[in-house]
Amino acid sequence: MPLFFGLGGQGALEKANNESLALQMIQRALELGVNYFDTSAIYGGPDRWSERYLGKGLKGTRDKVFIATKTKERTRDAALKNLEVSLKLLDTDHIDTWQLHDAGIQEDIDQIFGKGGAIEALVQARDQKIVRHLGVTGRFRPGALIECIHRFPFDTVLMGVNATDKYYYSFEKDLLPLAVEKQMGIIGMKVMARGRILSSWTPPPVEQQKQSWEGRGAIATTPGTLTKKETFFYNLSLPISRAIIGCDSVEQVEECVELARSFAPLSQAQMAALGSKGRTFCQAGLFFRLMPR
Repeated sequence: MPLFFGLGGQGALEKANNESLALQMIQRALELGVNYFDTSAIYGGPDRWSERYLGKGLKGTRDKVFIATKTKERTRDAALKNLEVSLKLLDTDHIDTWQLHDAGIQEDIDQIFGKGGAIEALVQARDQKIVRHLGVTGRFRPGALIECIHRFPFDTVLMGVNATDKYYYSFEKDLLPLAVEKQMGIIGMKVMARGRILSSWTPPPVEQQKQSWEGRGAIATTPGTLTKKETFFYNLSLPISRAIIGCDSVEQVEECVELARSFAPLSQAQMAALGSKGRTFCQAGLFFRLMPR
């Protein structure tokens, strides 16, 4: 039975000087049958810690794993230079899926598809067999991803979607049906909103949140309303190929694998109930759509 969980490159994998824990997490994921690893050239800042850790942690397993990375560069030349470094850090001669990172507004689309835009780099890299598949990712607005998919036959789309999705700029309603129609590989992210929609989450002090990436979108002063099982099962019940989660510990990797193995699709009534349950915490759950751009 396929394991519909992939290890995301955020969380512990993007923290500086965190190699020991990162490698333990990657090794444990491999032991448990995880074979999908997603990262990005911007995870871990200029040093690109996430790609570095995955390059070391996946060494010797290349023919058994699927590696997806991303570029946020919008021009052909910059994206190709970005890819060159990704290949070196990931210690591989090819990327399984190379993705345009965070297409969210019209300016992104104009740059990506303009003369000398990043889409030219993706096509060139695929033609040279440096990458096998081409993808686009986004978490801000469904309209930008819809436009990208109409303009180019991407193989995959990675979208931020969770049980609070319907309250702001719904990807589930507006984007997901198109991706299904196009028979794309669909990957879900922001499944647990970095923990913020979980009833087990303890909100950090407000001032600390203001300094965090998540705090740019929404400040939360109370825990969420959903369990990890509810959030994960909600996403996996959508017509997606896989859900990726950025974990902070070996224990979280083990927990995600256990949940993926025990998954049983939710009914429409159960999905609707979880969506309603998330209403009180929808801003924290969709912080990534509420950030200024």
